[in-house]
Amino acid sequence: MQLKLPESLPPDATMQLRTVQPPLSGEPPISGQRAARRKAARPSLLARVTAFLTPFMHRLEPYARRLAPYARKLRPVYPRPGRTGWRRWVPSWRQSVGAVLTSMGLSAAFLVVAYAATDIPDNLNSYATQQDNVYFWSDGTPMARTGWVQRQAMPLKDIPQDVRWAVLAAENESFYTDPGISVRGITRALWQTVGEGNTAGGSTITQQYVKNVYLTQNQTLSRKFTEAMIALKLDNKMSKDKILEGYLNTSWFGRGTYGIQRAAQAYYGKDVSKLNVSQAAFLASLLKGAGLYDPTLDKSNHQRAVERWEWILDRMVKIGKLSKAERAKYTTFPEPLKSNPLYDTGEQSDYLVELAAQYAKKTANISDKQFDLGGYQIYTTFDRKRETALTNAVTKARKQAKKDDAGAAKTVHYGAASVASDGRIIAVYGGPDHRTQGYNESNSATVPAGSAFLPFVYAAGLENGVHKTRGGPATPVSPQSVYNGNDGVPVTTPEGPYWDRSGNKVAAHNDGKKNYGPITLQQALVRSVNTPFMQLGMDTGLAQVRRTAEAAGLLSSSMGPQVPALSLGNSTPSAIRMASGYATFAADGMHTEPYSVRRITRNGSKVPLDMPKSQRAVGAAVARQVTEALTESFRTAHSAAAPASAQVAGKAGTTQDDTASWYVGTATSVSTAIVVYRMDLSKSLAPLPLKGVAGTSVNSVPYGIWSNALSPLG
Repeated sequence: MQLKLPESLPPDATMQLRTVQPPLSGEPPISGQRAARRKAARPSLLARVTAFLTPFMHRLEPYARRLAPYARKLRPVYPRPGRTGWRRWVPSWRQSVGAVLTSMGLSAAFLVVAYAATDIPDNLNSYATQQDNVYFWSDGTPMARTGWVQRQAMPLKDIPQDVRWAVLAAENESFYTDPGISVRGITRALWQTVGEGNTAGGSTITQQYVKNVYLTQNQTLSRKFTEAMIALKLDNKMSKDKILEGYLNTSWFGRGTYGIQRAAQAYYGKDVSKLNVSQAAFLASLLKGAGLYDPTLDKSNHQRAVERWEWILDRMVKIGKLSKAERAKYTTFPEPLKSNPLYDTGEQSDYLVELAAQYAKKTANISDKQFDLGGYQIYTTFDRKRETALTNAVTKARKQAKKDDAGAAKTVHYGAASVASDGRIIAVYGGPDHRTQGYNESNSATVPAGSAFLPFVYAAGLENGVHKTRGGPATPVSPQSVYNGNDGVPVTTPEGPYWDRSGNKVAAHNDGKKNYGPITLQQALVRSVNTPFMQLGMDTGLAQVRRTAEAAGLLSSSMGPQVPALSLGNSTPSAIRMASGYATFAADGMHTEPYSVRRITRNGSKVPLDMPKSQRAVGAAVARQVTEALTESFRTAHSAAAPASAQVAGKAGTTQDDTASWYVGTATSVSTAIVVYRMDLSKSLAPLPLKGVAGTSVNSVPYGIWSNALSPLG
């Protein structure tokens, strides 16, 4: 580059040197207007921030120069020079202090930003707007509603001071002085969550209220952090009394209730304003978990409830909200009502609702708390017509029993259930009145199956064969295989007679000690002859008999001891399970676990449901052989009860100690089990002798109920 100057310049003249930026390759030269617009363009964000901070940086520059040497010393240089061995890797105290201060500063800055960025949600979640659950019959028509009006908001002024402080003593005694969160509680919860791998609480009442009305119930770190931020902000914007009022009106107390008012009504049948401090202390204990502290559920719950109740009262004394003299008055635990009077119709449908609710929660993985929030539509498998017919049949038998023997009728119980071959529970009879008898007799494993159990032994023998020698191959048996049908025949094993623990030979006995001589297995089942089946069970193997019965539908928990009497029905299945077992034979040996709910929706959206799948229990040929024998059994005992073309099979069941009478039969692919027994629940759970209240073997009460419920047969 050459620079040319004029020959003569004034001595005081100045000179400016300008360079021209050539345009980039492929870019046209910038015109005048465009250049002006570019000059007027707004500075970048970085430029604006730099311009804003520059004056402050100039002011801080002298201090920065003074701190620079110390900062350089705090800089972590690894490994440390001038050290040997492991000491090279240990930071100096200056570096450690620097790291701690830096962490604290960053954490504080993060919390400040998080607090500023957190807003209190405008919308309340569903915990604050509980709905009812609706149950439908199998035809889609409404059957029942539950959960109605289970929440009633109460102003704080209408909630006694003792009730408030019972809750505060139990949950958050420093509520009126804390900032809305508990640093110690959050630290403990984080330590248990991160360090031990499980979630924990540690919440103040403000945090719990935030969780109830704004957030989900999921115990996650992110939800816990959000909860704490909202709680801090809410504590600054809302009065403590308003927060406490909201908490008391939205908390879950079990029995389908939300809020202290409904809890008082559900557990004590009174308004919250009528509670004494002892009752309030019990209700406060439920906040820790109603499923663990409702004393009516089981003995362990009762013990926990009493301990928690005592602790809360003692705590109120400690914080100065209850005098020692007042505390001394409450030495007896305030037992709550056994059932919720807010939800108690006493109708037969209550038993259906109970079954369906239990099944829905289990198979759809819905917690008690979520289910009590409501909004679910539960479509059941219950058939309205069959349910009415079954209920009417049992009611008729119950009235007749009162006429025949009013004294004995007081202790007579009836369990009944109908199950389709595909597992659907069609109808049940749970009891006379849900208000006076809360347990469901159709689902109660109480009395032995007796000779109604023989088809399972028959199926096990036909399916697996018998072993006449120990360890030898199985020998097939058929319906025409002959066994000794005489009374008192000793039971044998491959090694010889079977001896009981008293040293006596075990012998089988028939009803009425009747002798039948040599008899085929099919005829033994048709005529309900016990002795061949006790020996068949031994020959097949009692373990195999048990496995066959369980595969067909009986619960392992109801199976009796594995002794020869197992084959004669020492197991205690429920009516539902007996009906399910016979339905397996009607389904050609395919078993489907009994179920009472076919579909669930929530506010129109489908809820995933784990539906049972059918499994092979016994071979199809064996199932048909069992059904043939049961069909002949029904025809032999009740030849004129159904047309010859009707597909009806069934069998009576009795016990040797006369404590139960059964009839289980199948008609048009639906199996129905009826059981009649006596039990004085005011004295014990031991079955009592029937003494004729179940009728005779020819004209039994269970068969009468069965035939009336299914009438007309075929």
